Amino acid sequence: MSKIETERRGRSFVVTINRPEVRNAVDGETAGLLFEAVEAFRHDESLDVLILTGAGDIAFCAGADLKNLESLLSRPGAEDSGPMGISRITDLTKPTVAAINGYCLAGGLELACWCDFRIAARNASFGVLNRRWGVPLLDGGTQRLPRIVGLGNALYLIETGVEINADHALRIGLVQEVVTEGQAVARALKLAEAISTYPQISLRNDRRSVYEGLSLPLREGLKLEREFHQESLVDPAMAEALEHYAAGERPPPPRPPASSDIS
Repeated sequence: MSKIETERRGRSFVVTINRPEVRNAVDGETAGLLFEAVEAFRHDESLDVLILTGAGDIAFCAGADLKNLESLLSRPGAEDSGPMGISRITDLTKPTVAAINGYCLAGGLELACWCDFRIAARNASFGVLNRRWGVPLLDGGTQRLPRIVGLGNALYLIETGVEINADHALRIGLVQEVVTEGQAVARALKLAEAISTYPQISLRNDRRSVYEGLSLPLREGLKLEREFHQESLVDPAMAEALEHYAAGERPPPPRPPASSDIS
């Protein structure tokens, strides 16, 4: 069995860290395979959404394989793509979703934060537990966590090494939905299926505008948005979608799960 498993599901690409015997911890080989999977997704225009998950229900990813740490740092390409394989990739043009089951810790949390948004199972837990051993965040945690949860929440996690549950993660915006245990991938696939039905040029340009505008003053960000969407406004897919709208064909939007669905 490969340490990284990939599966096409319609226009979605499910990438699974497959080391459940070590809570899906990442060593150098796993990191390299993870990088290869993301690059395959990047170049395949038949795929719209990448879903990152971990094998089994115990862990999404418990972080770096601390018993084999040197293999991460010495991996060819680690300096450019990040020790865990993908954290320094910032130019992917298509959506990514983390489907989180069980432990999402240390470098695993950094991988989850690399994704655009996160769906968590009820049994998920999160934390910078590497704090206990003095292992730093080298895969984007110091940069992405504050952008996702705000400065105070990020420093609370980073400095204390506290472990939080799915409800706490939802409350601070670390995850966007909490679902029944074992259903994170299914829910991510359902959302990915909806994403794939939308005109892709405007969606990807919206995504790009968000990421590239984060560090810009508002005036410059608005200019960037306008520039990106010159392409979107002449997309034939948008014109076709508007024809469906005018004809009264208006499919219902996705909705978050009700609390009663995740008890």
